[in-house]
Amino acid sequence: MYSDLPADQLKAYTSSQTRPEDFDAFWSETLEQAQSHPLNLKVTPEPTVLETIDVYNVEFAGWNGETVRAWLRMPHGATGPLACVVEFVGYGGGRGEAHENLLWAGAGFAHLHMDTRGQGASWSRGATPDGAGSAGPQVPGVMTRGILDPQTYYYRRLFTDAVRAVQAARELAAVDPDRVAVTGISQGGGVALAAAALCPDVRAAVVRVPFLSDFPRALQITDAYPYREISDFLSVHRTEADRAQETLRYFDGVNFAPQATIPALFTAGLMDVTTPPSTVYAAYNAYAGSKQITAWPFNGHEGGGSEDDVAAVHFLRDMTAAG
Repeated sequence: MYSDLPADQLKAYTSSQTRPEDFDAFWSETLEQAQSHPLNLKVTPEPTVLETIDVYNVEFAGWNGETVRAWLRMPHGATGPLACVVEFVGYGGGRGEAHENLLWAGAGFAHLHMDTRGQGASWSRGATPDGAGSAGPQVPGVMTRGILDPQTYYYRRLFTDAVRAVQAARELAAVDPDRVAVTGISQGGGVALAAAALCPDVRAAVVRVPFLSDFPRALQITDAYPYREISDFLSVHRTEADRAQETLRYFDGVNFAPQATIPALFTAGLMDVTTPPSTVYAAYNAYAGSKQITAWPFNGHEGGGSEDDVAAVHFLRDMTAAG
């Protein structure tokens, strides 16, 4: 059922979220710190049962120089230069198995599928700990990790990893560095939105049912996880609400959107209670680049599913065409 604004109001909705005065400085400093570490890119062939797609294990230095893993999937025998799609994963998941997620390589792209630090124990496997002292993947629960300070918040590290993944993609021998795009669903969509702002020279972004946008509204209108994790935390740490909200301003898709100028395709499910459609439209309406959105009236967090897959392939083929 519908639990959010009517469709006509969504088109005009703007978030109450505010942008910190030092937002740009915060992210410039964060990325400068990351750049102080060598990328340490490593690419190793990965044996699989596949015959038409080649897979490689990729490692690169993300936030604080910490190793982040990814799969690189390519059409068998391709030598490039290929357009590359850098994909970010939904909440709780990791990069999965080498033989999974074959759409992009099957469609002729190089596909760099970034693992998600400290996640990957809920619905797909991960292999990247959150920090050198971490034990490894865990059941989801990162929404409040370090939330009382922007410097320590989990998504500072993850968004930095995403920027470094784009840099890693451009260093791959088979990739055309001028034809790189970003994509993701849910949390992955939120990360793709941040990457679109922080990597302004990528070709395009596909942002599907994005999580991590319009925190003030999301925390008021949905009781669903993962947003619920923040509510749970603040129900115990009652006096810390202002500090937590201040931190979230630095990671809200609404505040990245005005900085993003590349072409973007958004999707939303109008019955979505995980990422309510108004929170998606808050980012979409604030987005500075050329944009289009597909809203699915009778779908929830799955959005358009396979229809969104097909639309994304067509969109990124157009946006990453050579010449």
